[in-house]
Amino acid sequence: MADTFVQSTDDVVKFLTDQHNLIKDMFEEVLSASDTKAREAAFIDLRKLLAVHETAEEMVVHPRARHEVGDGDEIVDARLAEEHEAKKHLSALEKMDIGSDEFLDELRAFRDEVIEHAEREETEEFAKLTRELSAEEREKMAKAALAAQAIAPTRPHPGVESAKMNFAAGPFASMLDRARDLLKSATS
Repeated sequence: MADTFVQSTDDVVKFLTDQHNLIKDMFEEVLSASDTKAREAAFIDLRKLLAVHETAEEMVVHPRARHEVGDGDEIVDARLAEEHEAKKHLSALEKMDIGSDEFLDELRAFRDEVIEHAEREETEEFAKLTRELSAEEREKMAKAALAAQAIAPTRPHPGVESAKMNFAAGPFASMLDRARDLLKSATS
């Protein structure tokens, strides 16, 4: 995994929107992989990016949106519910035979859900944060999001969607995930 994949860290909205675009591209890489081994490698990279991306949003963006955006609680609660469902779906995908047609069908459905979720974030949350926050505040948030991603779990953890839960369970989950990733790469 190429760290956060996106280098623009001067604005949290641009940083996360660029990641949304990259996530869309990564779905296509998984779906168009030439063989099962290539599909698995592309899926692992996608899974890691989705996990760290959502953690950054949950720890940095959503709490700020709750306080700065009109209807912030309603908007964030809806996004967190979507993120919970996405984590469950991603967990189920992890357990499937990556070479199967069933996996590809489920991945396409998951991709569509993720893209819809990202579009709602961009229009309902990110656009409003851009209007409400100064460039300096968005830059500070980008640096915080980058830091959150550096220590985030690399696998989905349904039920860990709030900033509080990420601070409480995140470090332990991250340590376990990163150890599992190392063991898996050493045995592959």
